[in-house]
Amino acid sequence: MWRDAACRASAACPIEMSVSLSLFDPEPQLQPIPMPDADVRFRHGFYQPPQSQALFDMLLAETAWRQETITLWEQQRLQPRLSAWYGDPGSRYTYSGTTFHPLPWTATLLRIKADIERTAGLQFNSVLLNLYRDEHDSVAWHSDHEREFGKDPVIASLSLGETRVFRFRHRSRKDLKRVDLELTDGSLLLMAGPTQRCWQHAIEKERRPCGPRINLTFRTILQLA
Repeated sequence: MWRDAACRASAACPIEMSVSLSLFDPEPQLQPIPMPDADVRFRHGFYQPPQSQALFDMLLAETAWRQETITLWEQQRLQPRLSAWYGDPGSRYTYSGTTFHPLPWTATLLRIKADIERTAGLQFNSVLLNLYRDEHDSVAWHSDHEREFGKDPVIASLSLGETRVFRFRHRSRKDLKRVDLELTDGSLLLMAGPTQRCWQHAIEKERRPCGPRINLTFRTILQLA
């Protein structure tokens, strides 16, 4: 309930918003995306070809990909994508009835982590990798608000490979329309502040044929008692 109250804080001043964002000009810094009740920033071309392709190839070959089983609506289901969890010792978390224990960092992941930390001005202790194999792979509407992430987590999301549409919808304000953001090869998305409390996000299945995409979401797992 406290989440809904926080998200309704600006409801007295409705904002009509229909946004489809495709940022193709390289920017030197992360650029803010205009969304109320959120702190979302984006940069196209954080990694440029051929560097982005080289990183994609290394991650595809090196990562210990798995298709996890999670519990949704009291039923066990295979996730419609492959994933892997890496991080510092002890940076485990539980999602949909499954506890994820981190694999040790690889040299490739540490290099990417250092690049993103310099840009974000933050440090992360874990990363979730997702492999969307084709247009049939997806992630359902959700917010990253597990207890291990804290109240206002900062999540840095790097995309490599095929462009997929990242969709936002507000959790409580029906006056706000959905925000669609094209995550292009080598792009970096940063979500902070009340974003996870007030917005949900998803990558839905596509009708058009899609090649593979690797997404890395760097996070900080809190050591809870």
